[in-house]
Amino acid sequence: MNKKRTIVATSALPYANGDIHLGHLVEYLQTDFWTRFQKMRGNECLYICADDTHGTPIMIRARQENITPEELIARSHKEHTRDFADFEIEFDNYSSTNSSINRDFSNQLFAAMQNNGHIEIRPVNQNYCEHDKMFLPDRFVKGTCPNCKAENQYGDSCDQCGATYSSAEIINPKCSTCGATPSIKSTEHLFFKLNSFKDFLRDWLPKHTSRDNANKMLEWFDEDLKDWDISRDAPYFGFEIPGFKDKFFYVWLDAPVGYMASTKEWCARNNRSFDEMWNSKESELYHFIGKDIARFHCLFWPANLHNGGFKTPDQIFVHGFLTINSEKMSKSKGTFIKARTYLDNLNPMYLRFYYATKLNSSADDLDLNFDDFVSKVNSDLTGKITNLASRGAQMLNKNLNGKMCKIDDDGRTLIQTAQKRSETIANYFEAREFSKGLVEIRDLADLANRYFDEKAPWSSIKTDPESTRAVLSSTLNLFRVLAIYLKPVLPRYASAVEKLFNEKNYTWNDAQTILEDHTINAYEYLSSRIDKKQIAKIIESTKEDLGKDEKIKATGRSV
Repeated sequence: MNKKRTIVATSALPYANGDIHLGHLVEYLQTDFWTRFQKMRGNECLYICADDTHGTPIMIRARQENITPEELIARSHKEHTRDFADFEIEFDNYSSTNSSINRDFSNQLFAAMQNNGHIEIRPVNQNYCEHDKMFLPDRFVKGTCPNCKAENQYGDSCDQCGATYSSAEIINPKCSTCGATPSIKSTEHLFFKLNSFKDFLRDWLPKHTSRDNANKMLEWFDEDLKDWDISRDAPYFGFEIPGFKDKFFYVWLDAPVGYMASTKEWCARNNRSFDEMWNSKESELYHFIGKDIARFHCLFWPANLHNGGFKTPDQIFVHGFLTINSEKMSKSKGTFIKARTYLDNLNPMYLRFYYATKLNSSADDLDLNFDDFVSKVNSDLTGKITNLASRGAQMLNKNLNGKMCKIDDDGRTLIQTAQKRSETIANYFEAREFSKGLVEIRDLADLANRYFDEKAPWSSIKTDPESTRAVLSSTLNLFRVLAIYLKPVLPRYASAVEKLFNEKNYTWNDAQTILEDHTINAYEYLSSRIDKKQIAKIIESTKEDLGKDEKIKATGRSV
């Protein structure tokens, strides 16, 4: 028997200044599928996450709404956890980076930077808004790109030509909150000497992330790695740096520390050791992230952990972005869809199923094509998989008292075929190749439907009810195996199947049992077909949300 593994898996922390949308869900669903699968295999696997709560945008929005930042992030936490729960995403701990544990870990890591000689203090020139009485972060400056002269660009990079620069270099800068022209002022910042870890990172990267991602990160190594500015000036919502008045940790320092803090919260609640779960050689640590934040997770974060004496991630899994109908998500087109807007109109299991048919281990973008979405759900989930249960269970209950019997030889052969695919599907799920696993499940559903149609139980029930009982028993056993394989993807669906068969808490190995002389319950709804009108309503509601968002921006208050 394989030794039980101890695993901590994390998703990137959603920012507390915005709603959860379908793009976010690519990552959270992928991680949820994987962690649920690990638990079904008998492993101890924690799914850890938290709200990312610090930074200037939080402070400014709270000011606009005339509430405290703490009130804003509490509201966001409530909304985020509700959306995640309604999408059947199950965290073992979901915390906030604005916690005392997170502060303690951040201070500990910073002290290690200081003690090991990896902090340098030096002056920097920054835009300062006299109207707002604050230094402006890069994203709160807009102006003309110093490279290609494109207008209305952010203070750190140009969307038109891709150039990066400091906000002090931007032409005709304007404060993006009040529109005033900022001045340039000198201020002292604290820098982490990332180049001190160049050799460590060069060796670390190929072993702890994909080859493509490692190669992309290593492109930075042709030159010295730039020092990392880890401080921001007051006013700022975050943790003040010990010993440096009015200087605060840059949000990207304490945000990933939230993985550690949230894990320690779980440990405290469950009387477990943090070192056992995070630092032990016997435990496994995995980060699921988007490719846009790979640099922070693959350079700064492992260097910070290594310097602080903590275990670095065993692997960093990088995924791509979500496109909708092969285009970037767009508010004006109604495709920048909030999780809540989707939930108000469609069952979350449909999106879970569709994402699973598309997700793999690469960083390629995932396309949500609405026509394909409707087709896959209606054809594969409802028409092929669920159809086995609805036809088989309803006929067994209506005509044969819901009692299963010994299965026939053809059915047994088919069930054994499905059972033999267990490790193939498990290997795909372990490798995050969910789309390949779903192809296997769909193919098995095709075999099961072919068996059902060839046996024609709707006809034989009239002349040979007992042979029909055997066919229905075989069909339902086949469906049950498929439902067990689908449980990491469709947990509520699997729970309904457990109820149908008078069972509880399927594990992966339960697919190897066959039910005979077994009574089922009445069949209850599992899934139905999607109407394209539901998709149209989601898009229209998203456009309406855009209008509300614009009103919020204009008034500074929720409407």
